[in-house]
Amino acid sequence: MADDILYQRLMAHGPAIRIRRTSTSGMTPVTAVLEIDRRAGTPREGIGILPPLVEAQGRTEAEALAVLVAHASDDRTIVQLLHRKGLR
Repeated sequence: MADDILYQRLMAHGPAIRIRRTSTSGMTPVTAVLEIDRRAGTPREGIGILPPLVEAQGRTEAEALAVLVAHASDDRTIVQLLHRKGLR
């Protein structure tokens, strides 16, 4: 699964923001999701399938990643997405 992680960063208060490829490696179009793991740094980190906040498709990993990094790099956007999904 580590190969499926295209981007990861920690928020100041602990959760990990990840962009994960959900399509099979080498398959096109590439599908990726933006997710937040609020269990980051605990023994339960990475267990289970996290609900996606946003999904994107692109012809390449770089295209799908570019769409999602804009959301993933801004804490305020992450909080808004969590509220819209009813996760916060």
